[in-house]
Amino acid sequence: MDFLYTYETLKLEFPLFEPEEAKFVLLGVPFDGTTSFKPGTRFGPTLIRHATLNLESYILDYNIDIAELPIADIGDIAVIAGDAKKTAERVRETIEELKRVNPEAIPITLGGEHSITLGPVKALNPASYVVFDAHLDLRDQYEDNPYSHACVARRISELGVKETMFGIRSGTKEEVEYAEENGIAWVHARDYDFDAFVELVKPLPEPVYLSIDIDVFDLSLVPSTGTPEAGGLAFWDIIEAIEWLAENKKIAGFDIMEVAGTELGDVTALTAAKLLFYFIGAMGKGL
Repeated sequence: MDFLYTYETLKLEFPLFEPEEAKFVLLGVPFDGTTSFKPGTRFGPTLIRHATLNLESYILDYNIDIAELPIADIGDIAVIAGDAKKTAERVRETIEELKRVNPEAIPITLGGEHSITLGPVKALNPASYVVFDAHLDLRDQYEDNPYSHACVARRISELGVKETMFGIRSGTKEEVEYAEENGIAWVHARDYDFDAFVELVKPLPEPVYLSIDIDVFDLSLVPSTGTPEAGGLAFWDIIEAIEWLAENKKIAGFDIMEVAGTELGDVTALTAAKLLFYFIGAMGKGL
């Protein structure tokens, strides 16, 4: 089927399903309209998809070949340059359209800057929002823009979604105070471990939306991202968390955001592509 705001782009190399029949549906959002340090997230979806060409579709850990799973790719959103709010609304409308024809689909959004996560969250209306991120993203506005990448968690919290954050190592005093006042739990990267993750996520209401800002990782894994921060998490930290969520919580949607760069084969995109395959594999074990 055709979607109002999407266009064809590079896709995964193995056979894909129609979106009406798929369990996992990829959507790219090539947007970096509020990027405040390193540009290039507009190339994120293409870089991630291209990086998958380097990967085996068979996941050793799970004894599962994701090429045999029902995956669709509906292309990229035709973004509105410089307008995060309107672009996020296009994402919302597209995912709502997808869910009308396939209520069981799990949308996977590839970014693109983190401001765009507001779109799928609005469309899917999850009870909880779990995010791995270097930054709190709880500013009311940044550079006079309330829809900046630095404000996305604030806008989501205002929807009444229960938020929990992991890998945090950057934020303002005002953001910390907002988190305390609004019951938003977060774990500093220095204090992160699997037990801390499970303790906070286990009581969360379902369904859960999972967002990965790629800057949560150690910089050696993600040198090309919009606002890099030293002191990040290891790859397997995130995979272990995804595996637990896949086994214990209903997942409404998933995204990988803030992948930047200008060259094919970028290390950041390779990290994101591997993360994507592991998410699909972990979720696909029960199919």
